[in-house]
Amino acid sequence: MSVGTPYRAIFCDLRSDDTIDILPLRDVTVDDYIGKAGSLSGTIPVPDAAMAARVRRIEEGRTSVYLQRGNDLWWGGIVWTSTLQSDDRGVLTLGIQAATFDSYAGRRRIRENLTFSGNDDQLEIVRRLWRHLQTGELLADDDNGDGIPEEPGQAGDVPKVLGGHIGVTYGNEDSPVKRKVSYRDGDETLYSEAIDALAAQEKGFEYHIAVYRDPVTGERVRRLRLGHDRIDTGSTDLVLDRPGSILSYSFPRDATRGGTAARARGGSINDNQAAESRPLASAVVTDTALIKAGYPLIDLSSDHNEVIDPDTLDALARTELAQATGAVVIPEISVRLDDLVPPALLGRTVRLRITDEWWTEGLDARYRIIGVKVSPAQRGRPDTAELYLEEV
Repeated sequence: MSVGTPYRAIFCDLRSDDTIDILPLRDVTVDDYIGKAGSLSGTIPVPDAAMAARVRRIEEGRTSVYLQRGNDLWWGGIVWTSTLQSDDRGVLTLGIQAATFDSYAGRRRIRENLTFSGNDDQLEIVRRLWRHLQTGELLADDDNGDGIPEEPGQAGDVPKVLGGHIGVTYGNEDSPVKRKVSYRDGDETLYSEAIDALAAQEKGFEYHIAVYRDPVTGERVRRLRLGHDRIDTGSTDLVLDRPGSILSYSFPRDATRGGTAARARGGSINDNQAAESRPLASAVVTDTALIKAGYPLIDLSSDHNEVIDPDTLDALARTELAQATGAVVIPEISVRLDDLVPPALLGRTVRLRITDEWWTEGLDARYRIIGVKVSPAQRGRPDTAELYLEEV
């Protein structure tokens, strides 16, 4: 980041969140999404031995990084990889790659038999899975009421798993949907896979780990947000115009990612090792309305190795077809970041108003932001954000 940039890169200890250092970061790109991990990449210049000593304190897998714009946290995650480089002139740099805090669930595996009988709200199951990966406990152990599972030496019982607590807190969102699901020790199921499989089911949910400063204490917060059937942010629309704040836009339509018929495959239910093992499959779900309207038959297929319930597979097939019927469209717009654009963009509804040669009568439509890619200002380039949208 260049001189005068409104951004700061704050490096912290992952588990304690104690600040390690605030370091310059160049060529930065960050993105964040609802329902999947976002990323950060950037380069730290190392001009002398003093800076090298500071940068050497960054340890992959145990260091977190926040990108702060003004007084607001716009991004937070875990430094997973780094690359030390020296060019032909002897100039040293350290390139870093980080992923949002939900990526931690993709580095942890369920190593205990866990069963949810069908009386549990699907959002509570997600919270319990996160509690389990952080403490080894399924139920909240939160004697001081801050939403954080207690660490050894604090109030509360000693967690069964040490070292898993990364400070992710929880809310109290609920949904009317109950789920019956179990996980077996030895299957080595990733927590992220378990959560994604729940979210993908019919009448599922969305998740995102938001980072922000507590308005009272000023402390950094990592909060698991859940929404049935989606996450909504803000009560008013963010109005974006072209000509105006919209710098550019694209509306890609991709029929290779869509379809008109879907089938979901699950795990094998064959207990006879001498016989051929075949996966359980759902019924084929077809969008007959599109077929009658003239679309060809285009097949979609997905694999869910942990699912052995036929009804669940049928629901997964229906959900996949509903999300990818016909041609998939994910509009993208690029906007200049200014004081009118808030940091909490994911889940926000925007009103797009575009008038040009294509939309001569003017486009006036509402979309929801499901992804954000921020590009801090560089020499000759303004501070911008690319917004990925879905129709409301």
